Amino acid sequence: MTLYACSSNPGKLREFVLAALPIQTLPNLKAIPAPEETGATFEENAALKAAYYSQFTAELVFADDSGLAVDALNGAPGVYSARYAGDNATAAGNNRLLLERLDGVANRRARFVCAIALARTGDVITTVHGEVEGEILHAPRGSSGFGYDPLFFYPPRNCGFAELSPEEKFQVSHRGNALRALAAFLQEHRFI
Repeated sequence: MTLYACSSNPGKLREFVLAALPIQTLPNLKAIPAPEETGATFEENAALKAAYYSQFTAELVFADDSGLAVDALNGAPGVYSARYAGDNATAAGNNRLLLERLDGVANRRARFVCAIALARTGDVITTVHGEVEGEILHAPRGSSGFGYDPLFFYPPRNCGFAELSPEEKFQVSHRGNALRALAAFLQEHRFI
């Protein structure tokens, strides 16, 4: 069995490899126009992308939609995590805006959320979910990870996500939790 990942995000692709699943990037992914992410939830966007990309192969594909939800910001940046500071936002720009919006805010509770949808030939087979609870730091820490990792403090390890090795982060992260749920589904339904 081949399981095709439908992402060109290098940070996500590095984490997918840690899942110990037969994952490859969908062939010719860069040549396929990306679908517009119009969902109101991570699950809706993951399902939309998986159904769309699964039309380009007969194999199983999965797509993830993930991001950061901050309690004091009513769940923002949420599904707009990658483009929080605008359509052409960088991680540094997104992080800067997040810190600006939390300036003086005492409640810094947040969670990373990941939804993964599995599809074949246009049909979504299942959607799985993973989360990890933490807090937003007052300044970036660490040099590992990507996106909001430098601002995400994980209390059980008493450090930020960007201070963990990729393997340590995968053991506790939202994406790691979602990929483990996907692996369990694939085994239960004898796909692998």
